[in-house]
Amino acid sequence: MEKVFGRTQGLTELPFHYCPGCTHGIIHRLVGEVMEELAIIGDTIGVAPVGCAGFSLDFFSCDFVGAAHGRAQAVATGIKRALPDKIVFTYQGDGDIAAIGTSHAIHVAARGEKITSIMVNNAVFGMTGGQMAPTTLSGQVTTTSPYGRDCAVAGAPIDLPKVIAALDGAVYVAAVSVDSPKNIIQAKKALLKAFKVQQAGLGFAFVSILSTCPTNWRLSPVDSLKWLQDNMIPVYQMGELKATREVEAL
Repeated sequence: MEKVFGRTQGLTELPFHYCPGCTHGIIHRLVGEVMEELAIIGDTIGVAPVGCAGFSLDFFSCDFVGAAHGRAQAVATGIKRALPDKIVFTYQGDGDIAAIGTSHAIHVAARGEKITSIMVNNAVFGMTGGQMAPTTLSGQVTTTSPYGRDCAVAGAPIDLPKVIAALDGAVYVAAVSVDSPKNIIQAKKALLKAFKVQQAGLGFAFVSILSTCPTNWRLSPVDSLKWLQDNMIPVYQMGELKATREVEAL
């Protein structure tokens, strides 16, 4: 019998152990497929901080380095400068890259570091208990905002891709989601382009991916997808936010 579908070589054989309904697994699959299709698994080094993103070290077939909270891009910068022929990417949650790691995100983009960064945005701090994050929506209830986020006190949610797109060193910025088959296909296209940008040495590439967190949202997996569609997609600008002329030519 002809095999029509299988596990990508970009992932190890270890089963995912994320919470039921969490879409980290889908994103892992897409990154693994991209690495396999570009034939770069053996030449790729991933960097992940603590948090749920830190589990990714177990699942990708490429070399991986663990970083302190918020410091993945700083570590990735050092690796890329020391080993410029390698493909280097960071895999980070929004509570990491948009909070304690914000300064690194801004300056990595400003300098045009030739790395690829992936932000998984589920609007909360996932592993540590569902606290309010910089990406938490207005009125959203979390463990540290039990009455909902008050933007008059905590400010409005940060749309980090829009901030990164304003910096000259960022040559490709995309915001996608993995809530539906159509959007999953678009997410893979964005990831593929982001890695191609690095292969071409064009500059910094950033992909934000909206994700669910059923456990901390206190919703079922199905209801979590609908909550993302109804609440997150209208707030965060979606699509390719920036692609330079050189990127368009890829």
